[in-house]
Amino acid sequence: MALFEQMRANVGKLLRGIDRYNPENLATLERYVETQAKENAYDLEANLAVLKLYQFNPAFFQTGVTAQILLKALTNLPHTDFTLCKCMIDQAHVSSGLGFQGDFSGSVRSLFFSPKFALNVPKTQQEERPIRQILYLGELLETCHFQSFWQALDENMELLEGITGFEDSVRKCEGGDLGGSWGESQLRVWMSKYGWTEPEPGRILISNQEENIKPKNIVEKIDFDSGLGGKGG
Repeated sequence: MALFEQMRANVGKLLRGIDRYNPENLATLERYVETQAKENAYDLEANLAVLKLYQFNPAFFQTGVTAQILLKALTNLPHTDFTLCKCMIDQAHVSSGLGFQGDFSGSVRSLFFSPKFALNVPKTQQEERPIRQILYLGELLETCHFQSFWQALDENMELLEGITGFEDSVRKCEGGDLGGSWGESQLRVWMSKYGWTEPEPGRILISNQEENIKPKNIVEKIDFDSGLGGKGG
């Protein structure tokens, strides 16, 4: 993660103050997103800043970068990162006239993943198709349709091009019906690797996330001399 750590310091400076809304910084922030994808790193604040700049500057919108941001957010479920990112994308890039409700393994799924769907829509919508596919995958994960998720992902692995460690990250935070998604031997490997426990048969307890929380000290300096100067004498 050498490059990621190096860029993180520079990006942190860009995100301070009004400069975070400067579209001239988009190229740097987009490279930072690509670096996160390649090095299996993650910076939600920077990714949200990219999506905000796309909101303010629609002409600069990049489907590929947005797709990478959404995929990285998926790896942090069950936290709300994916929802935050999804809400910051203009509906023009995600609306297809179809909802996600209903049969996840039937007609709705085929509309989002079949080659025929891509041939029957305008070029712009074809270019933005990966975003709708990822939103659909996110819906499957959020509603615990794990088998349908892995099947749909397996048939569309091109979505993960340039994304390192996506599958492992999703499995780590998946929880729920693990036995239905993995074989028993694979499940045991992950339990050993990440310290998961099995308090009772059929129930897997993932590691306590409180142990991974890093404390952050906030220091605020108050100049008492300047504060009292206006009272005279």
